[in-house]
Amino acid sequence: MKSALTVFLKEVRENLRDRRTVINTLVTGPLMAPLIFVLLINTLVTHELDKAEKPLSLPVAGAQYAPNLIAALKQNNVEIKDALVDPEKAVREQDADAVLRIPADFAKSWDKGEPAQVEIVYDQSQRDSDSAVSRLRGILEHYGQRTGALRLLARGLSPTILKPLAVADRDQSTPQSRSGMMFAMLPYFFILGGFIGGMALAIDTTAGERERQSLEPLLANPVPRWQILAGKLGATTAFAITTVLLSILAFAVVGQFLPTEKIGMSLTIGVRFVVFTILIMLPLAALLAALQTTVAAFAKSYREAQTYLSLLMFVPIIPTMLMSLMPFKAQVWMYATPLVGQQVIITRLMRGDPVPDSALALCFVCTALAALIICVIAARIYRSERLAISA
Repeated sequence: MKSALTVFLKEVRENLRDRRTVINTLVTGPLMAPLIFVLLINTLVTHELDKAEKPLSLPVAGAQYAPNLIAALKQNNVEIKDALVDPEKAVREQDADAVLRIPADFAKSWDKGEPAQVEIVYDQSQRDSDSAVSRLRGILEHYGQRTGALRLLARGLSPTILKPLAVADRDQSTPQSRSGMMFAMLPYFFILGGFIGGMALAIDTTAGERERQSLEPLLANPVPRWQILAGKLGATTAFAITTVLLSILAFAVVGQFLPTEKIGMSLTIGVRFVVFTILIMLPLAALLAALQTTVAAFAKSYREAQTYLSLLMFVPIIPTMLMSLMPFKAQVWMYATPLVGQQVIITRLMRGDPVPDSALALCFVCTALAALIICVIAARIYRSERLAISA
């Protein structure tokens, strides 16, 4: 194994000399994703909180037909604006988030005790109007319920007649588990980081050396080729897992600057999270390194290998992206499936849910077995004399 260690140190040393690769792999990748993520979340949360705290600017058409309703809106921090000539056009062109239209027969229906209709004009495709419409609808519904209760009392009836069923909410979520909804993409960043972290080294140690014609002299040494492969895979895995670790630490730091407490959430990335995540990501990093090395071995140039591995990137992207966006319930088979098992465990750790030791062991062992199978395939390729031929 001394030869494997020598190759490992050689590949690590040569890769560290390439400053551009080091910056892209160990600095830009692990740091840019957390910074962009925090910037987006901060901007989104701050924007929504500012809108919730500020008066709701509401153009009203026909305000003269419902003075009591207008007064109730003003009491609920709604700023009444003059009617617009064309409410539909104003909403489409985003001159207003929503417009309230009160018809001329509103007072007539109200006095008769009949449902008095009002219209909320808005554009559902405009994302910025969601909070304004929800806020306005809530105020109107509360006003209608209060008025209905007063009408029942005026007739000597209890308002509870209209509420035959009382529903009590018992929310079992915690601030940390609720954060799983907003930070569901974190496992995706870690898994993709592991792929990108070893990508440059996997290409350089195979297709790169093949193109430079330095692979043939290396393979000509009286050393078992599996040891040469072990050294290369070890270096690639080391860079991949280092990228994952740096990404976790970066999210742990920038997570302190997220306004999660303002929205009843909590993002906690502690020692337990780091240790368990690195534990289950280690065999996955080896699996990805073996896959990258195997695919890059079929390329005769650096650029060709980049093309192949860019397509291979969809292997970790598709399942992790789908599981980040779609709800799922953890099943035993998920822990035994590479990529899926890591996604499930990281998500549960992030939510603060307990993860059984058996699940951790199953995920680690099954992913390690998959990595071993790919390593065996890569070893067979390394025994071929064609590997050293660059043309």
